[in-house]
Amino acid sequence: MRASKANSYVAAIDQGTTSTRCIIIDDTGAVVSVAAKEHEQIFPEQGWVEHDPVEIWDNVRGVVSQAMVAIDITPYEISSVGVTNQRETTVIWDPATGEPVYNAIVWQDTRTNEICRELASEEGQQKWLDRTGLLINSYPAGPKIKWILDNVEGVRERAEKGELYFGTMDTWLLWNLTGGIRGDDGHEALHVTDVTNASRTLLMDIRTQQWDPELCEALDIPMSLLPEIKPSIGDYRSVRHRGILADVPITGVLGDQQAALFGQGGFKEGDTKNTYGTGLFLVMNTGPELKISEHGLLSTIAYQIEGQDPVYALEGSVSMGGSLVQWLRDSLQMIPTAPAIEDFARQVPDNGGVHIVPAFSGLFAPRWRPDARGVITGLTRFANRNHICRAVLEATAFQTREVVDAMARDAGKELDSLRVDGAMVENELLMQMQADILGIDVIRPGDIETTALGAAFAAGLGSGFFKDFDQIVDLISIRQTWTPEMTGDERARAYDAWNEAVTHAYPR
Repeated sequence: MRASKANSYVAAIDQGTTSTRCIIIDDTGAVVSVAAKEHEQIFPEQGWVEHDPVEIWDNVRGVVSQAMVAIDITPYEISSVGVTNQRETTVIWDPATGEPVYNAIVWQDTRTNEICRELASEEGQQKWLDRTGLLINSYPAGPKIKWILDNVEGVRERAEKGELYFGTMDTWLLWNLTGGIRGDDGHEALHVTDVTNASRTLLMDIRTQQWDPELCEALDIPMSLLPEIKPSIGDYRSVRHRGILADVPITGVLGDQQAALFGQGGFKEGDTKNTYGTGLFLVMNTGPELKISEHGLLSTIAYQIEGQDPVYALEGSVSMGGSLVQWLRDSLQMIPTAPAIEDFARQVPDNGGVHIVPAFSGLFAPRWRPDARGVITGLTRFANRNHICRAVLEATAFQTREVVDAMARDAGKELDSLRVDGAMVENELLMQMQADILGIDVIRPGDIETTALGAAFAAGLGSGFFKDFDQIVDLISIRQTWTPEMTGDERARAYDAWNEAVTHAYPR
């Protein structure tokens, strides 16, 4: 029998928009085991996107067990566990039964547009931006909470009686991991969130890291619903679920994009990464001083270590990244697999005049146009599937260019390179397009799944498995760098054509 050794590994649960994964790393930062499972995407109406929180919790238990079984380890050998999650996705449940009152409303969902229009007209955007770092739109969790309270029968009354809990997905998982309804060993399960996730609700004062009573009142949300806000890295208690990770300390919790920055070693002011996942997420560490964007970006908290002040960040979020490729594969059935898009796109030297503006949920940063809708422009009889595939990849690169330009204006300096991660960065044609359209080097790390890795690094730092930031940075390798091949004039013409295509996405 293999001899077990205590505290040899760190585990991370990465609860994403389309799937849930568990990774286990050793003290060299190497991923020694991984398991993942997709969950259902539910589209009840146009613009509505939902998930089943119970299915996701079942998947968490499944992937954790699979990852541990694959390398034949027990909880005794895991030093600590970190949690990272799709942010803004909103669930409300009854802690007495563990049953959600409604499906989780996903961050991409646009059903709250009317709520947001009313709030913006009454209060104006600047007040919310200054207080929370966010704009009033369908993206944050707060309006989603209000929608559930107002539209699901009996929920508001139960919430006002203090009978229900709200959480983003980290809160839902932490509550289940620390006991759920069973109350194992007589302790009540944790109803908590971390500052990075709380900063995405439109309800937290970003300067004090506390729930803001005035903002809660404006959204008509009872504060008894809300979880306790804790630092990202610190003591979240040990897992009390008997089935998985029993007694393993939870010592790191980060929203997914903050976790990706952490996994890229983005600990210094000015460090920037772009994640190419379901959406596109550019995040820059801005240090201990809060910066409110003047160019359509959001201010957020990058991370906070227990006992220390928070570190802030600027973020540009784009709703359609990898999900545009999924749409091409699943809805149009134009490609057999997501990776196949690269082969088709390489069959033509350019887009043939075709542009795709993927405003399926409106346009996010830096334009913030919820009224925009997706369009394909420039179609002729000459255009074929290959041109459309190329236009899909270019849409990803052009949208990133928009947020990079806004980030440079807010930061007062141009980026000299861009660190990238996420599943889409395996597409080498896309990465070359990105370098060409930005005019700077694009750098891919050795491990592209930096979201899960960042949660593991954070948990390892919180438990003492890793001693400091320098040790973590030393574990991160660079796998490949792309340099621009396009001339400045070619870049300018391509970007002008993209901006012209975007105008067709706006209502006439």
